[in-house]
Amino acid sequence: MNKSELVEKVAKDCDISKAVAEKALNSVMDAIMEAMSAGDKVTLVGFGTFSVAERAAREGRNPQSGKAIKIAAKKVVKFKVGSKLADSVR
Repeated sequence: MNKSELVEKVAKDCDISKAVAEKALNSVMDAIMEAMSAGDKVTLVGFGTFSVAERAAREGRNPQSGKAIKIAAKKVVKFKVGSKLADSVR
């Protein structure tokens, strides 16, 4: 399912227009991104938790040449699945 299919499903389930459904979905995604940018954790009970983690600098290998390369430290987004979501795919 891609974003447009999700918008269509939300519009149908909530009996609203696709434009309103897309606006609502964009608002939710923006709110999650803003919270993540601020370093906050976003928990959607039953669905899962989005969090920000620090990935340390490390040494890797160039797969073509085999030479050692330095990989810089960075922040990454992590997602821990919630119980209802996990149970729905079993």
